[in-house]
Amino acid sequence: MITAIVQFSLPGSLSREQTKELFAQVAGQFRDIPGLVRKYFLLSEDGTTGGGVYLWESRQAAERFYAAGLLRQIAEQYGSEPSVFYFESPVIVENAVREPMGAG
Repeated sequence: MITAIVQFSLPGSLSREQTKELFAQVAGQFRDIPGLVRKYFLLSEDGTTGGGVYLWESRQAAERFYAAGLLRQIAEQYGSEPSVFYFESPVIVENAVREPMGAG
């Protein structure tokens, strides 16, 4: 398994609430992506940085997805070139399954 962390600067014109709404609007686009196990949306406490943590079956699956346009889409939507960091995830701990947490 591979964990990828994507990080980008958010425009100062977006409030935290607006950013959360944008994330919620695009969340469905991440369903049924080949090789994607899980995705978490990220928003820094000060609201200046956004991103995602992705758990992938392989780095190749991650790179295919990012090359297909996600990074370009982020740059166009938020006006910031995203950075991607890859980590091997040799051990994963799953706690009890809980109801999904809301966007709020």
